[in-house]
Amino acid sequence: MIQLILSDLDETLLNDDGSINQKNIDAIQKFTKNGGYFVPNTGRSYKSVIGTLKELGLNNQTQYVVSYNGGAIVAIEPDGSEEIVAQHDMSLDLAKKIFDLGQIQKDVDTHIYTLDKLFIFNISPADKQYMAERNVPYTEIISNDLAFLENEFPVMKVIFEHKDSEVRQKIADAVTAELRENVLLTFSSNRYVEFNPKGVDKGVTGLELASILGVKRSETAALGDNLNDAAQILAAGVGVAVANAKQEIKKIADVVLTTTNNEAAVADFIENYAKK
Repeated sequence: MIQLILSDLDETLLNDDGSINQKNIDAIQKFTKNGGYFVPNTGRSYKSVIGTLKELGLNNQTQYVVSYNGGAIVAIEPDGSEEIVAQHDMSLDLAKKIFDLGQIQKDVDTHIYTLDKLFIFNISPADKQYMAERNVPYTEIISNDLAFLENEFPVMKVIFEHKDSEVRQKIADAVTAELRENVLLTFSSNRYVEFNPKGVDKGVTGLELASILGVKRSETAALGDNLNDAAQILAAGVGVAVANAKQEIKKIADVVLTTTNNEAAVADFIENYAKK
């Protein structure tokens, strides 16, 4: 029986417009009331997930979030207080190198996640809309001088946004050509190319949380749709691909759902597979 569900958010739990299907809400509430843990495992900051936790009804007890593609585990209390349970950040020097190498053309949009903030350089109109739909707070920066980060919390990851997959691949190639031994490369949401420190991913940190909670690997499930979910799907006892997942994800999943993110795929898994 599954005791811990690690779930991606965008294109997995959330509808395409960023809303949550009521069937997902009902199923998650039933699962957690029966003693299970439902934990968002996301590339985003934990702060951008607080509204989602409230909508899911998970803000009335200690709730865990795995953020930054495994960069941190955060416990959020009902009173809103936060505790960093685990942290896997990158050096400022590495973040600067990734940032600089990724600026291959003028319309590249760059995100820098610190432990508690998101900074965006050269934000694109499409990305601005995407952030607004998901109520993600960020600070826009107009300079490529990252010296200000010396006064911020540690950098968790650096990602780049572009609508053209060929441009995203060129960014990936430019960064890994020099920093292959230092970074973990993933792609997500058909818009982002992401970089974490080597060895940090959703799978490693997801199982780290399972250990903290006293949950066996065999009692852990991970749901996702995109390439940055591969690590958690492979690591969990049961790896789950939603119907709209990329073929690469479906190939490695133990369960491939017939429901998409817009069809309450999370509820489908909880109701039909989590008790087996």
